[in-house]
Amino acid sequence: MKAHGSVHKYGDNVDTDVIIPARYLNSTSPAELAQKCMEDIDPDFVKRVEKGDIIVANKNFGCGSSREHAPIAIKASGISCVIAESFARIFYRNAINIGLPIIECKEAAAEIEAGDEVEIDFDSGKIYDLTKKTEYKGQPFPEFMQKIIKAEGLINYINM
Repeated sequence: MKAHGSVHKYGDNVDTDVIIPARYLNSTSPAELAQKCMEDIDPDFVKRVEKGDIIVANKNFGCGSSREHAPIAIKASGISCVIAESFARIFYRNAINIGLPIIECKEAAAEIEAGDEVEIDFDSGKIYDLTKKTEYKGQPFPEFMQKIIKAEGLINYINM
């Protein structure tokens, strides 16, 4: 499995309240959530994001409340993967459960910049910054997690 896209870059402690503000949690529609994704931290995100794009962030991405809406909004916006130095534990689990690929890599999170074109190979955990011609080694997903992501989430995987 691979992902390829342009980077949207964020810093430390991007919490679920800025990924999808609480005022929009009355909707469970992925399309509606996508329209409000990152609104409080990056008001132009939804205008710039394209299918396949990648979010890169620093430490503790997805901290805050345990809302599953956050990874749903990110995935529905077209993001193909989130790379971060580290993820909040509940966000990590929620992302896998809904089929949003995420990968931890401190060096990639520090060096990749907004607008860089990046490709990720989930089988090997390799991250390629095609703009800078650099390569990073992230933590590859175990095979069972890759199957969940390939199935577009845990529910689909269980129902296979």
